[in-house]
Amino acid sequence: MNVLIYLIPIALAMGGLGLVTFLWSLKSGQYDDLEGSSWRVLDDGEDRPET
Repeated sequence: MNVLIYLIPIALAMGGLGLVTFLWSLKSGQYDDLEGSSWRVLDDGEDRPET
């Protein structure tokens, strides 16, 4: 049972770190364009003019 004295704060700290990281990713705009990446995968780039 003495192990719980160490594990509970570690688990809470890791959960808090995950929450802070998730909120940071929301603030920095990581989830703004969810469909753009899927369309870019399908784009073969043949319609672009050569430079």
